[in-house]
Amino acid sequence: MTMTDPVADYLTRLRNALQAGHKRVDVPASNLKREMTKLLVEHQYVAGFTEVKETAQGVIRIQLKYQDTRPVIAGLKRVSRPGLRKYVDADAIPRVLGGLGIAIISTSKGLMTDKQARDARVGGEVLCEIW
Repeated sequence: MTMTDPVADYLTRLRNALQAGHKRVDVPASNLKREMTKLLVEHQYVAGFTEVKETAQGVIRIQLKYQDTRPVIAGLKRVSRPGLRKYVDADAIPRVLGGLGIAIISTSKGLMTDKQARDARVGGEVLCEIW
């Protein structure tokens, strides 16, 4: 079965696992998902991740993070989608909840958060917002 939007699938798996209270979630591996997960670990939205070679493609096993039984990630939103891509210049990069959340942006220099992209003065495609 082909997947038309792997980023939306990634976010949905995270959202569902958090709502169900799971300690970890498995997502099919890809370079994009691996980099997104690294950003989530770096900004302390998830506890960590490991790569498991269960299939030819591989699996990213993400350890979810909770604070007093409530998930650290309160919300996930897909911004740019296959039917309507959302590109921004460095001057128009959105702030998520006034800087309390992060936007993940795909730039020519790789995946970055909104703050990193603003500091580097590069724009790109806004993949998602996390708060």
